Amino acid sequence: MKLALISGDGLPVSGLLTIFRNVIESELGNGTLELPVVADLGFSWRPDKQHFFPRGSEECGYPDWMATSDAVPLGAGRAELMRELTGIRGAVARAGALDEEERADLRRRVEALAGPYEEYFTRWFEEHGVDWVCAVNMTLSDAVPVTLGLHRAAARRWPPGVPGGVLFWDHDLFGTCAIFEDGARVYPPSPNEFTPVPGTHPCHRWAVISPALAEEVKGYPTRLEATTLPNVLPTPAPEGPGDRHASFLAQRGLAPDRPLLLVPVRVFQVKGVEIAVEMFAEMQRICAERGAPAPCLLVFGSLDEDPPYAKKVVSVVQELNVQDDVVFLDGVPLSSHQDAAGRWRLDEIDLLALCRASGGAVLFTPNTSDVESVGLGPALAAIAEVPCAVTEYACFEDIYGTRSSCVRMSGGAEIPAAAGRLLDLMARNRQGDPEVREALRRDREQVLRAFDPDPWRKLLREMADEVDGPGPARHPRNEV
Repeated sequence: MKLALISGDGLPVSGLLTIFRNVIESELGNGTLELPVVADLGFSWRPDKQHFFPRGSEECGYPDWMATSDAVPLGAGRAELMRELTGIRGAVARAGALDEEERADLRRRVEALAGPYEEYFTRWFEEHGVDWVCAVNMTLSDAVPVTLGLHRAAARRWPPGVPGGVLFWDHDLFGTCAIFEDGARVYPPSPNEFTPVPGTHPCHRWAVISPALAEEVKGYPTRLEATTLPNVLPTPAPEGPGDRHASFLAQRGLAPDRPLLLVPVRVFQVKGVEIAVEMFAEMQRICAERGAPAPCLLVFGSLDEDPPYAKKVVSVVQELNVQDDVVFLDGVPLSSHQDAAGRWRLDEIDLLALCRASGGAVLFTPNTSDVESVGLGPALAAIAEVPCAVTEYACFEDIYGTRSSCVRMSGGAEIPAAAGRLLDLMARNRQGDPEVREALRRDREQVLRAFDPDPWRKLLREMADEVDGPGPARHPRNEV
């Protein structure tokens, strides 16, 4: 089958994309997919990701199996389009407070943008002969006109009886994504009349990543049930670090004998990078007291995604005087590669290999308890069998169980004690302490159960069988 990806993130690199990469690469070679997977990563409708709006970034590298669009379906000027998309998002979030005249005006504004996106997606599906499109986080109201256009284009491409359609794959939903900007909720707490939800057409399927999200869907205005599809984790490299890893360390000025602490999140306001920096500074202080090698901190995200928050994080780094030991990786790529200047950019698989070899750990420190529907930091630590520290968030035990070896804290006053406990675990792990090694193996087994890839494999085969089996013919290219 010919698969397409539409991502609501508006970013060239994100956790959503790395999970999608894991899904695709676990299926390569099985004869299910016709490559390349064509992708629109949402650059043209996420003005809040201003450094990537509207065409993305020229510096990002993608896997050979992905072909990424930089189309801008609307002819309006960049500044005008930013204002309109941002204004619509804000109005949708406060729809309950709008009077009838304001609601009518909002409908008009949505329709004005939905039309061009409907035509764009219709042409895009036709041009690439798309059988199925995976629409990631398109239910949230970041760009209601785009989601509406997608619904309409899908209905044109896959009318009743024609195989194929849209798999809506949501990692976050309205109730469980309580993000605030300037004191106002970015998304409404539940769907409203302006927010299209999956189930408006027979060609829709719906998948979410946790039982909690599946439960939330039951209260949505749709008859379509959401299937829980666990996230798929990367497969750790069987070999240890090699030449590219050594080059990466040398190019970054990182000594090979220093433990690496990974912060596998975007530099975005709810991710709590400032807490990770505070804990790192405390760990450095403790190491100085103990005469132990001081670790380095590698933050996955880009400082360009959320500049006001990034400024806050950088300010904390400078205030704590750890700027020489904190590296912002500018978005960890989907595949390791050398950039135009010859500098290595390593993917999370390679970074986990370095972390493990260095005797390092993972820090996962969201600063809001109700925005992580899974939280992959502890899972990445588990598959690498390295210690992890986390701040408390709502679904942690649902995913990782009550016996997790993670150092848990609420932040603030608990950071010093948590820093000491994590350093102790790291030291004992490097020394081969049987108790710690057994706890880390137990974490890995729990994670492999919780993130079983078989449901994804089964679904992809079902989707492929639907378009390749008996019944109406699949769409050829350039013919609707």
